[in-house]
Amino acid sequence: MSQTPFADLKLFITGPTYVRPEIRQAGLLPEFGHRDSENAKRFKPIMANLKKVAQVGDDHQVIIFNGSGSNALEASIRSLVADNETVLNVSVGAFGDFYHKMAVVNGKKNAQLKFEPGRAIDLAGLEAALVEHKPQVVTVTHNETSTGVTNDMTAACALIRKHGAMALVDGVSLFGGAPTCIVASGAAMYSTSTQKSLGLPAGFGIAFVSKEAVEKAKTVKNRGLTTDLIGQLGRAEKNQTLTTPNCTLANQLYVQLEDIVNKEGVENRFARHAVMRDMVQAWILTLPGYEPFAQEGFRSATVSTVKCPMAMTGAKLKEVKEAMRGHGYLFDPGYAKLNTALEEAGKPAVFRVGHMGDITPDMLAPYLETLKAVLISA
Repeated sequence: MSQTPFADLKLFITGPTYVRPEIRQAGLLPEFGHRDSENAKRFKPIMANLKKVAQVGDDHQVIIFNGSGSNALEASIRSLVADNETVLNVSVGAFGDFYHKMAVVNGKKNAQLKFEPGRAIDLAGLEAALVEHKPQVVTVTHNETSTGVTNDMTAACALIRKHGAMALVDGVSLFGGAPTCIVASGAAMYSTSTQKSLGLPAGFGIAFVSKEAVEKAKTVKNRGLTTDLIGQLGRAEKNQTLTTPNCTLANQLYVQLEDIVNKEGVENRFARHAVMRDMVQAWILTLPGYEPFAQEGFRSATVSTVKCPMAMTGAKLKEVKEAMRGHGYLFDPGYAKLNTALEEAGKPAVFRVGHMGDITPDMLAPYLETLKAVLISA
């Protein structure tokens, strides 16, 4: 193989994530025709194993979108919010805002409920917004990647349903690293993607769609083409994608899911992520002047956020990133827009530690040790 200028860094960012050698190798498996019988050899077990990771049964249909989690999220807006309905977008950070933007640009009647970055959904505040806006649909973020907050989906969705609305959930950075709570919450549609906690390259959005959502979509006009849940379902029911898939990624997804379900085990995978969350939280307490950023009791199993002392600015965090590159790591200096807003408000910057997918505690420990030394000397 010819030399390339690319650095082979260990990624501790929040996506794309580290892809282990076995999954890289799976990308060399044969290409196939997506309307050929070879397709079912990949996608039939993929669909079944996705349900096992999501811990859902046959009352939910899996759809695989070509693109990313954003494609699945936009499909939920296009297919499940009618023109005469109001969608309430609940945000605890940048990706909650992103879901709201989808409602706006698609011309949906909308309202937004925002909480302070680092805080989880406050149920009293949510109920007040439900009473005020009387939405038919509500979007929520299960795991806010910009702040490391995991919301209580069971409680939030129960409240949404109490007020007669349908809940659409963004689970992009959590799926594969912690329980989805899809069944317990009663979420109508739960969207995710491959490049986060599944430990794969980007390229597919994934949705778990309830029967309730399917029936609702049939009544909504102007659902688009690739964002049309009914059109997508026609192919999904045959274990296919609507349009030509990335066959290389499909091979990798097949191998990864077989390993998650049949080798590591879904519950063991979730437990490993919880161990890494606790490792990072304990490590933060060894750093003078640093604190956890996310609200206690709502800290993510897949991404941790760290509040810095005032002297460690966003600019200095970028210097830390380059220093860590010299040690063979890609460090996450925090979500840029969040740090800009925090610093403009006179608040300290935040950095992130991604510990999702196929990252292990044995990989995380030396990374944290190295990062501590770099932060102290910065």
